[in-house]
Amino acid sequence: MSLVVKDLTKRFGEKTAVDHLGFEMTAPGVFGLIGTNGAGKTTTIRMILGIMRPDAGSSEWNGRAINRDSLSFGYMPEERGIYGKVNVLEQLVYFGMLRKMSKADALASAMKWTDRLGVAEYRYMKADKLSKGNQQKVQLAATLIHDPQLIILDEPFSGLDPVNTELLRQVIGELIDAKKYIVMSSHQMTTVEEYCENIILMHRGKTVLDGNLREIKAGYGHTRLLVDTAEDTSAVAKRCGLALREKRADGVEYAVTGKAQADKFLAELTAEGIFPTHYELREPSLSEIFIEKTEGGE
Repeated sequence: MSLVVKDLTKRFGEKTAVDHLGFEMTAPGVFGLIGTNGAGKTTTIRMILGIMRPDAGSSEWNGRAINRDSLSFGYMPEERGIYGKVNVLEQLVYFGMLRKMSKADALASAMKWTDRLGVAEYRYMKADKLSKGNQQKVQLAATLIHDPQLIILDEPFSGLDPVNTELLRQVIGELIDAKKYIVMSSHQMTTVEEYCENIILMHRGKTVLDGNLREIKAGYGHTRLLVDTAEDTSAVAKRCGLALREKRADGVEYAVTGKAQADKFLAELTAEGIFPTHYELREPSLSEIFIEKTEGGE
């Protein structure tokens, strides 16, 4: 199975919201569609699913144009899409039947997902009586009720408290174990790093970075050095050519060219009787790369 997106383009008047975007998913897992608010992520998702017609390009599942006949998909939009005046269980069964489930199967699946997502006690309540976090879990249940092959989650962690965030993490892990294809749109970089093997970074409708996340980070090299000592290390850092990035509660972070420069700095520190309690050389985080690619491109 595969998802292939080719040259998707969408214009609104003179504004190009999405500019020739393309990617492929040839194996189960999580693909990250990331970018700032207004980057074009939601427009891309709507074009992939046929909700919005592209001006150019296509999206295919196993070589066929995506629609309800060619693919069983589940879409959880960032905006809530449940009926506020209808009780939770009734509308979940309705959503399941819309996706060609029998009433009995839809009911069984709705019971399973309300249990798993911790909203069983609200089954017979109207949705608008629930908190925003619980409404979001009901919407996730509606997304998953028919066991879709492709799952698209648009900012799934937005507005969740830590307890519900952890629950959603567990559920996503279970979907990965079940070999689902998941496209996750997010501007929360730590979430993307946790799940996504491959990503596209969008900025103002354009693709500014794409590929395997591990390879992207490795390409930057180990250029961040965090040092924590009781002594001031700035004079030694200056002598070794290190640039200060930031002072943090857990130490001082320097920009380095690589391991050789970091090793020289450590040797100079110890020669002066300064012994770090924490010394960490690392690759840049996705958040740092994200900021560089977006703010640096202004």
